[in-house]
Amino acid sequence: MIAVLVVSHSRPLAEAAVSLASQMVGAGDVPVAIAAGTAEGGLGTDALAVVAGLEQLDNPDGTLVLSDLGSAVLSAEMALEMVDPSVARRVLLSPAPLVEGLVAGLVTAGSGAGLRECAAEAARGLAAKQAHLGGDELGEVESSDADGAEVRAAIVRIVNPSGLHARPAATLVSAAGKLGGEIRLRNVTTGSGWVSAVSLTGVMILGAALGHEVEVEAGDPAAVSALVELIAAGLGEL
Repeated sequence: MIAVLVVSHSRPLAEAAVSLASQMVGAGDVPVAIAAGTAEGGLGTDALAVVAGLEQLDNPDGTLVLSDLGSAVLSAEMALEMVDPSVARRVLLSPAPLVEGLVAGLVTAGSGAGLRECAAEAARGLAAKQAHLGGDELGEVESSDADGAEVRAAIVRIVNPSGLHARPAATLVSAAGKLGGEIRLRNVTTGSGWVSAVSLTGVMILGAALGHEVEVEAGDPAAVSALVELIAAGLGEL
C-alpha cells in the first residue's frame, strides 16, 4: 500500500486536513505523515522535515506527496534532491488541491491502487465541485463498453438521506476496489454517463441524491450483486 505525506506551512492546518480526510473516508490503514511548519513552530516549510517524512514512509509501493502553497512544493523538490536516490525514485509530487486531493488519494490508496493511479485520482479532486458549480469537469467518465465481454447490470435506489456524499461514496469506492475487475456506475435518474466505481471523483460527480436510481454494471455478476446490496443497505451510513 502506498503512503501519503502532507507538506504544509501550518501544522494545525495539516493535522486538521488529515483528520478530516481520515474521518470522512475511513482510510486508517494508509500510512500518513506530516511535514509542516518550521522547527520553531511557526508558519513555513522545512526541507529537512520533508526528508524525515519521506524516509519514515518509504516503502516499495511508493509515497504520494500533497502540499498546500508554492514554497511547500519547493521544499518537497529540495527534499527529493537530499534523500537517497532509491527513496526519491518511489516518490511522486502531486499538484492536487490539498483537502480534496487528500480525500481522493486516501480512498484510492485504501483500495490498494498503485502510486500513479492514486496521484491521478487526487489530481481530479476538484472535479466534483466544478461539476456542481457548473465549471469544467476534470477527466472523462468511463465508457460502458466492456470490450465485447458479457456484462451484468442491476439498478438500485439510493437510500442515504444526503445521497452519495463523501463518506458513503468512499465506502462504495473501497468496496469496489476490493472486488476487483472493471465496475461502472451511472445515475439513471439524471441520465449521467458511466463512471468508474473505483473513482471517488467519478462517484461524486454522479450527483446521486436520495431516491435516485443508480445502475451498477460489471463483468462479474457477484460484483454487481455485492455492490447493489451494499448500496441498498445505505453503505454503512444507516
